[in-house]
Amino acid sequence: MTDKPDERQRRRQVQTMQELSALIGVSRPTLSRYFQSPESVRGTTVAKIRQGLEQIDYVPNFFATRMNRKSTGIIGVVIPYLNDLFFTKLLQAVEVAAMAQGFTVITQSSHSDPEIEARAAETLMSMSVDGAIVAPLGNQTDPEVHARLAARLPFVLIDSLPETLPDVDYVGTNHDQSTGLIVDYLARRGEAPVYLAMPPGNFNAIGRERAYLRRMSELGLEPTIIGERALGDDPYEGHGNAVLAAEFGRGNLLDRSILCVNDRVAIGALRAAGQHGLTPGRQGEGGLRIAGHDDYPLCPFTVPSLTTVAQDLDAIANRAVTRLIAKIRGDKGTDVPEVTLFDGTLKVRESA
Repeated sequence: MTDKPDERQRRRQVQTMQELSALIGVSRPTLSRYFQSPESVRGTTVAKIRQGLEQIDYVPNFFATRMNRKSTGIIGVVIPYLNDLFFTKLLQAVEVAAMAQGFTVITQSSHSDPEIEARAAETLMSMSVDGAIVAPLGNQTDPEVHARLAARLPFVLIDSLPETLPDVDYVGTNHDQSTGLIVDYLARRGEAPVYLAMPPGNFNAIGRERAYLRRMSELGLEPTIIGERALGDDPYEGHGNAVLAAEFGRGNLLDRSILCVNDRVAIGALRAAGQHGLTPGRQGEGGLRIAGHDDYPLCPFTVPSLTTVAQDLDAIANRAVTRLIAKIRGDKGTDVPEVTLFDGTLKVRESA
């Protein structure tokens, strides 16, 4: 039951464990054991401590209560962006999975900067976290940073696997399956899909482009790739908008299926279509259609709503947390790196 503010104000405020110990009448080591693991303290003493805490306003120091423990109960997480709803959703899934296992998550963002990514890793190591889950930058990621992490604590990569980081634990999406799934769908509904790529550097983008080329070859279709050169400073919505605005302005791709490397690029592509008076998906079969990849949280609310492939973020997060905790415990077999890939799910909406 939550205390009312006036009830908390009437309680005596205590700042230190030593003062709390004197007021309750138990030793400081016993109090410390209680805050770390109540079951390790005798039942009558637990009752005495709890009765005393009801009369006192005291919040134990999170780090102090873990200082002498083998495990801090903390998992560090590093993500590349704070302003990307995909990573917000992924972080939420990781945090829920970690809490279910009794761990606390502390998050750092690399802000798409390799120096900040390195500093984030150092921060987590200085906090003595039990392990780390890292969504790395693209080709900007410094392999030495991850080598230092691996030497100091267990860690697992999620979301993307840089080619410069072999022999690491990784959990992500099977891009061959997910990209092939939406290529097949678009190819059944109209002309061979065009692939709207993004500038080099994003490893998922590289993997999906390769998967597109493989599947098109297997289907006996001629691949077409656009957008590999950066147009402007924004590699996502701005890039998709600029590339398709230029194509539509020249009268190109007005009745083609366009598969975008990810949903953020696709959102920019939808804007370009709207600016040229085009409505993707309106004809149902054939005509202009735009699709993406990831199932970004805004996809159902774009106009038209965006057809895409959903990554199974809950499964990815649960597996990453489970694998990391196994590595923290030193379970048998966790010294051998493991790659786990989950299939995507087609989400058919209005745009295609």
